[in-house]
Amino acid sequence: MLLQDFNKTIPDIVRLDYRTADVFKKYGINFCSDRDMYLLEICASKNLDYNSILEELAEATKTITISSSLHFSEWKISFLIDYITNVHHEYMHMAIPSLEASLNLFVERRKKKHAEANQILILFRELSVLLMTHSRHEEEIIFPYIRQIESTHRRKETYGNLFVRTLRKPLNNIKKEHEVIMSVLKEIQSLTNNYFSQSNASVDQLAIYNKLGEFHKDMEQHTYLEDYILYPKAIAMEKELLQL
Repeated sequence: MLLQDFNKTIPDIVRLDYRTADVFKKYGINFCSDRDMYLLEICASKNLDYNSILEELAEATKTITISSSLHFSEWKISFLIDYITNVHHEYMHMAIPSLEASLNLFVERRKKKHAEANQILILFRELSVLLMTHSRHEEEIIFPYIRQIESTHRRKETYGNLFVRTLRKPLNNIKKEHEVIMSVLKEIQSLTNNYFSQSNASVDQLAIYNKLGEFHKDMEQHTYLEDYILYPKAIAMEKELLQL
């Protein structure tokens, strides 16, 4: 967003870019009810540093893209695991509590007007449990195991086949877990009309639907990297080690 875009009422700023909602929430600025208040006015009334908030808003609305020309399949397994953990898992752990809190508030305010809101919240809570369990399983068991077999495979260790037979983990089950996770996300996607809110939608609905859409897109890339690159590579190495 450009600097002049922040010289608007609080709801108008959120309508321009939903990512500003989290900044306002951090400072206790109610972007749903401060309809006639401009950012400068609300900062003065709450004794907030206007320039500091401008900086945070500018930072929150930066768009960082990853080139589609990157060849993820050529990355070393250890680096790919680090990328998945530090980018996708980290984002997931940060986004889930914030989204659940926003959905809770939305349901409290709009459950009569938006009958689907409570079902979205129920599904998101289910998704949260699935993802927390799944990511812990990956980080504590699956990823360390893949690192070990990658190291064993690279060194062509003679005990490789024994190692795999003794410690082999159910990598095939991971894809099934992903299918369950994505099926819940698709239910949420359907209930939100593909995360689309009408032009007359409330500001909080617009912000939440956009955040859910962002979360869905991240999960799609996350599962793609695991299902189509990381785990097939690990399974191929397992097979080769079993031949030693």
